[in-house]
Order: sequence, then structure tokens, then C-alpha cells
Amino acid sequence: METFFGNIGRTAGEILAGLSRLTALAGQVTATFFRGFFEHKLVRTRHVIHQIVLMGVDSLGIICLVGASVGMVLALQAAYQLRQFGAQLYTGSLVSVSVTRELGPMVAAIVLSGRVGARLAAEIGTMKVQEEIDALSTMGLNPVQYLVVPRCLAFLIVLPLLTVITDVMGMTGGFLISSLGLHINPYLYLDKTFSALVLKDIYTGLIKSGLFAILISLVSCHEGLAVEGGADGVGKATTSAVVTSIVLILVVDCLATAVLYYVLPA
Repeated sequence: METFFGNIGRTAGEILAGLSRLTALAGQVTATFFRGFFEHKLVRTRHVIHQIVLMGVDSLGIICLVGASVGMVLALQAAYQLRQFGAQLYTGSLVSVSVTRELGPMVAAIVLSGRVGARLAAEIGTMKVQEEIDALSTMGLNPVQYLVVPRCLAFLIVLPLLTVITDVMGMTGGFLISSLGLHINPYLYLDKTFSALVLKDIYTGLIKSGLFAILISLVSCHEGLAVEGGADGVGKATTSAVVTSIVLILVVDCLATAVLYYVLPA
């Protein structure tokens, strides 16, 4: 029993310590961002553009594939259930609302946490192991402003844009499988799709994607900056960044859905 409760207390302490360090990094990023914004010395534009290309342009292929696949699967499952009630025509409504409100932001965030978040943690972790971050501090450069802020800013731009692409590809996949495979009238499908969508569905998903972008970028950079122990530490930090990001995405998505449901008008 002592060992059991000791493990629980140790794990809880590690979680609280990690959250404390993550909160401290978020505070440093926020302070650096606003200080640089007012002093007109935020970050170099070319650094942000370079990160946008690495995060967004190189992820377009997998985002389109995953988004279309999710839309097709959702349409098939929805049509199977709605057919029992003679409401198969409303498959488009279910797909469009589900993708824009929940599945689009979450799928895009999880895909990027694995593809981009892991890269950020490994990249910064390798710099930490090779003492490049210490060299930046010795040269009088702020590692948070030079390394973390451009990546967070780029991720905050990229993820909402990729979420919109995921939404479009999801609805496109649902339309193709419904019109070609389920033989639903394509004109009626499109009519039900767009009649069900409201503005709240779209900006709810975009708000969630912004929250997910902040979480993934901060967690990945934090794990990279905390690397110890050489190459083995870089591998552990990369795994920890992806797992922690996905867990926080699910938790924040649940909380954000509840808050936005009651706060934002229809």
C-alpha cells in the first residue's frame, strides 16, 4: 500500500511540476510577445514564414487525406443509422456539423501534434543537447524570443488554416461517398449540408483550433527545452510531447465544447 500510494503521489507531483514549468514558459512567451510587439522587435518575418512552410505546406497532403477519410467514414456510419428512420437525406447535415464543430479541429490538431509537435520537440531538444541554446544566452539572445515565439506564432497561424482545409475535405469526402456510393441526390445533399451549417459551427471550430495550437506549440517547445541526457533524452522528450499534447487536446476540447455551448449564441 505504501508503494501504491507513493507512486500516486510521485506521479501527481511530476504532473504538477510539469504544469508549473509549462505555465512559466507560457508566461515568458506572452511577456516576450507583448514586449516585442510594442518595441517593434518581435521576431524576424522570415523565421515565421520558414516555420509556416515547414508546419503547414508540408502537412497539406496528410491533412487532405485524413480529412477526406474522416468525412467518408462519418457519412457511411451516419447513413447506416439514419436509413432505419428514413432520414438518410440528412446525412449531409450530420457530416457538415460534426466536421466543422468537432472532428475537423481535433483531427487537424492530433495530426499536427504527431507530425509537427514531435519535430519541434526533437529540434529544440537537439539544440539543448548540443549546447546551442546556452550559446544563444551567452551571445545575449533570448532563447524564448529567438526559438519559441516564432514557432508558437507560426503554429497559431497554420493550425486554423489547416482546420478549414480539413473541414472542406471532410465535407467533400462525405459528399463523394454519399452521392456515388449511397446514391443520395447530390443537389439535395448539398442543400441539407449548407442549410444545417450556421456561423457558430465555423467559429467554434476555429476557436478550438487556436487553443489547440497554443497547447501543442507550448508543450512541444517545453519538452524540447527540458531535454537531459543526450540522444536518449531527445527521444523521450519527443514521445512525451506527442502524448501530452494529445491528452491535453482531448481535455481542452471537452471543456471548450461545454463553455462554448453555453456562452456563444446560436
